[in-house]
Formats: sequence, C-alpha cells, structure tokens
Amino acid sequence: MKHITYTLLSLIFFISCQTAVQSDCEEKSNGFVQRTGQTISIGSDESVDVVKKIDNAWINRDYETLKSLISSDATLYHDDGRVSNGPEEFTKAIEDDYIKNTEEGKEWSWVMDFAFSIKVSKSDDPNEWNDDGEWVNARFTSVSDEIYEEWYYIVDGKLQWWGSAKRGLYQ
Repeated sequence: MKHITYTLLSLIFFISCQTAVQSDCEEKSNGFVQRTGQTISIGSDESVDVVKKIDNAWINRDYETLKSLISSDATLYHDDGRVSNGPEEFTKAIEDDYIKNTEEGKEWSWVMDFAFSIKVSKSDDPNEWNDDGEWVNARFTSVSDEIYEEWYYIVDGKLQWWGSAKRGLYQ
C-alpha cells in the first residue's frame, strides 16, 4: 500500500510540474514589436496546422479546400510583386503559376522545411491589427532548389495576410 501511495503522489507531482512548465511557456515573451509596446511569445500548434492544410491543398491544387482556409478579405503578397485580394484571386494566381511552370517543364513540387508560430500580445492601440491572431513562419524548398520564406497571419483558423519571398539555395 505504501508503494502505491508513493507512486500515486509521484505521478500527481510530475503531472502538476508538467502543467506548470507548460503554463510558463505560454505566458513568457521572448521578443518585442518596435514602437507598439507589444511582446511576442510562442504561438499554438493550431495555427501551424492551418498552414499545413493550406500547403497540402496548394500542392494538390485543391482550390475549394484552399479557398475555405482563406479569409474573404485576405491580402496576399507573392514573391514576384503580385498582390491577391481574397481567396478567388489567390487561387487563380496559383493556377496561373501551375500552368506557367508546367509549360516551362518545371515540376510542381516542394518540401516544407519548417514552420513555427508566434503570438503578439494585445495592444491598447485600436489601430494595431496584428494581435487577434498568430503569425506562422514557414520555409519551403522547391525541387529546383529555390527557397521560399513565408509569413502567414492566421485569425480564427483562416489566412488573413500572407507574404512570400524567394531566394536561391545558397544566397
């Protein structure tokens, strides 16, 4: 009986310590936003999961799923300077890219190298628009060794803002 009691107490202690550590991680900030007084902390897996769904729909040209993951008033900045507004323009731009790439004999394929999310603290300034969602940074490598650095702003499970930059493999 003594062993069961000690085992049970040890288990309760371990679980409570894990919960305390997790809470500390969620509340700690490790960055700042210049001129706003806002701080940055680690975001959630849910936002990263949305980006994974976007990527999967994109590579498979599943435009209906992709549209469902994009806010109707989203602003999306492509690496070549184009800007798409909303899911319809965005999916048309992607399909145009697909057609152009296949006509040039390029393979429609890439790998997501990493993704992580951050959250910006609430602001007292009503003009700040960056505090109701989470930012996800992701890097992709294409089969032709081009690197894409992308930021996704996810609000309520949908893409609100996106920006992409492209560079060569060793630049």
